[in-house]
Amino acid sequence: MLVLTRKLGESIAIDDHIKIIVVQIKGKQVRLGIKAPKETKIHREEVYKAIQDQNTEAAKSDMEQINQLADELLKPQK
Repeated sequence: MLVLTRKLGESIAIDDHIKIIVVQIKGKQVRLGIKAPKETKIHREEVYKAIQDQNTEAAKSDMEQINQLADELLKPQK
């Protein structure tokens, strides 16, 4: 992990397309601004985790449905 110290108004560049700027410092909180291409997905970590959990659950549900359909298709015909 890279750890950097930045002051108000200073920034961090990631590759050529992402810039993180310290916008405000208030007590123990730091407000960051992020400049990135529109197609770059940016989420707070807790939101990102919730999205990943939902995707995992949806994939499990889809697999269950696929398995049920496969079982029906593989049943011997009467």
